[in-house]
Amino acid sequence: MAEIHELTAIQQAEAVRRREVSPVEIAEHYLTRIERLDRQLGAFIAVTGESARDQARKAEEEALSDTPGEPPPLLGVPIPIKDLDPVAGLPHTSGSAVHADRIADTDSDVVAELRAAGAVFTGKTNTPEFGCACYTENDLAPAARTPWDLSRSAGGSSGGAAAAVAAGLAPAAHASDGGGSIRIPAGACGVFGIKPTRGRVTQGPVKPDFIGLATAGPIARTVADAALVLDIISVNRPGDYFTAPPLGPGETFLGHALREPGRLRIGRYCTSPVPGAPVDPEVRSACEETAKLLADLGHDVEEIDPPADTAMLEDFALVWSAMAAAERIDPADEHRLRPLTRHLRERAARSSVADYMGAVARLQNSVRALLPRVLPYDAVLGPVTAAPPVEVGHFGDDPAEEMRLMTEYAPFTSPANITGQPSVSVPLHWTPQGLPVGVGFTGRPGGEPTLLSLAAQLEAARPWADRRPPVWQG
Repeated sequence: MAEIHELTAIQQAEAVRRREVSPVEIAEHYLTRIERLDRQLGAFIAVTGESARDQARKAEEEALSDTPGEPPPLLGVPIPIKDLDPVAGLPHTSGSAVHADRIADTDSDVVAELRAAGAVFTGKTNTPEFGCACYTENDLAPAARTPWDLSRSAGGSSGGAAAAVAAGLAPAAHASDGGGSIRIPAGACGVFGIKPTRGRVTQGPVKPDFIGLATAGPIARTVADAALVLDIISVNRPGDYFTAPPLGPGETFLGHALREPGRLRIGRYCTSPVPGAPVDPEVRSACEETAKLLADLGHDVEEIDPPADTAMLEDFALVWSAMAAAERIDPADEHRLRPLTRHLRERAARSSVADYMGAVARLQNSVRALLPRVLPYDAVLGPVTAAPPVEVGHFGDDPAEEMRLMTEYAPFTSPANITGQPSVSVPLHWTPQGLPVGVGFTGRPGGEPTLLSLAAQLEAARPWADRRPPVWQG
């Protein structure tokens, strides 16, 4: 049999069910890899070996029992949790030195679903403070780096999750996305990530929905693994402001990932909504190559205008600042926050309720104007970021300049958070220097099945899972 970390999450679960490998063996294998490799990667804020081993022992007992019925779908499979979500009894720093000693007293509802599915939590993955940045550097852990070039960023805010999956420190990972935080790091690390439709995944019990920008979602090496995790975490709870249309009776996201998408109408663009901001030639090449591949696969591809503008991005920035300010902090600790976080919170404090409500209203009107332009298409193809992975430290520490650089680097992802549409990053392109460049597809609201079928078709046409970064064999 292949080494454990070479197996997909689905293959690991099947091996456990067939009693070919034990959950304890799987957990020890990954904990050993994390100990050996993570010093260079910065994928984890906390490695939770003791609790992971305890979970693995319980999973092994369940796997060896003769209890009737199917075992949980992820029994014994390691799934690390992004450190913006609480896991009862484990550290919950939210990437902030202010919360360095905080221990969660409850699971988020998403974590509870993964726990019930048999997943083993090997640790809390790295994230920028409160998830505020599109890169993963904080005051608690080393910067998260893409395994393809350790001088470059893994992106953010789910940078630790993407780096862990890409380096074989986990077969799949929990992540979240409020402005591109699944898709940006998935693109930077050469793995697959999906931001679900607004309301597909509950934010309960402790995270408010606000205006529905953020959602949990999976990062994985394969489309099928991501689809399985999405099946598990797609739940709603009483009190959720938003819910997504359910799948049809008997349907699953995994089932859609295993079927052909049919002939699709796909819109395509590659121009930044930020005036004068450049798009790297490698990003343009990635979009061009993907458009050609889509046509070769029988899809109809049409050029469209960028589905966003600078006014939308400016209103998004104000709402983003308000979300940063929603994190409860003792005023005496404000000075301990990172410059960008303080900048966002100060902007929110300077803004009135009327300013915020105006931004929210304009965003909704933008959605009403935008969606009719893109709904005729089964999916819209565009860049994930405007450049390949940037060097660690690229964004500096001057908040105003940082905001400008982040907007220019990642102007393409936040519109799907504003509209609530599902959106994916597909690893279809590598530069001559060996850097991954993600390609984005955004679907209709509720259109995850089409995106997963299309992504799986592209995966079959241009397989990427066997393409391994230099640290893979480390």
